[in-house]
Amino acid sequence: MYTETPTAGSTAPVRASERAYRQLRGEILDGLLAPGTVLLEVEQSARIGVSRTPLRAAIARLIADGLVAGRPGRGFMVTEMSLDSIRELYEVRRALEEHAARIAAERRDPAVFEALHTQFLAAPDLLQHGEAGLHRYYELIDEFDQALDDAVANPFLVGALAGVRTHLARIRRLARDNPARLRAAAAEHLLIVEAVAAGDSSLAAHATHVHLNQSLRSVLAAVQASAAVPAD
Repeated sequence: MYTETPTAGSTAPVRASERAYRQLRGEILDGLLAPGTVLLEVEQSARIGVSRTPLRAAIARLIADGLVAGRPGRGFMVTEMSLDSIRELYEVRRALEEHAARIAAERRDPAVFEALHTQFLAAPDLLQHGEAGLHRYYELIDEFDQALDDAVANPFLVGALAGVRTHLARIRRLARDNPARLRAAAAEHLLIVEAVAAGDSSLAAHATHVHLNQSLRSVLAAVQASAAVPAD
């Protein structure tokens, strides 16, 4: 369970609200609180160990993130990830990430992306080392995203990307059990990094487009296959 380190000058309600938010958000993104899970104030307050006031503040933030929605009657629920919502998310993702890749290639520090290129060359080997390797691979993706944000240097675009990535974290786990897709994604990321490092904005945008197209196809296939399996 998440344990917060108290911050000087902060008050107990703020600490409790932040703790509740981080715990619930983490459980939603990790799939521990599955789409459609009902969240009742009394139950969640007792489970997390906070009063209902900070819990409500945490829920309000999760609603703003799009991770939780009001439920007819009482309580709240974790938002669903339907095929339509996934397609809609990828529409936004394409627009933002392709443009970000193009700008990053124009503004980048070549040394940063050359270093990332070296690390991505080793990504296929990482994927052969079980959960620890997979964890490091996703850390590398996060490092690439951060480098891209730094190169773009546009707080409005970076903020929009952050919102999209919150929902992508829920989708990412659908690829964890698909080694072939993970290897293909690593190769696609390598091409994007190469293009950005070389300052080729057109190739960076195109490589991103190909990656997102393949990613969407894989995610939709995984969701459809999961829906076709009868519940135990």
